[in-house]
Amino acid sequence: MAHHKSAQKRIRQTERRTEVNRARVSRIRTFVKKVELALAAGDKEQATAALRAAEPELARGVNAGVLHRNTAARKVSRLTARVKAL
Repeated sequence: MAHHKSAQKRIRQTERRTEVNRARVSRIRTFVKKVELALAAGDKEQATAALRAAEPELARGVNAGVLHRNTAARKVSRLTARVKAL
């Protein structure tokens, strides 16, 4: 356990940030899953709409620092290719 006041504060801050970041990552996964489900169903219109909603969500994840910029770009690229292939 931390003994310094600053270390105790860092522990509290880390717990709060972890909670927020987990929620962000979970939200991103949900948006990506909606695209995946629409792709599996073969519904191009729904997949396109879901992808349009997922892209800014991935970008927000990058800005928040929970996703690497290249990871988000790769995910968007792969999902876009799969939607186009429908």
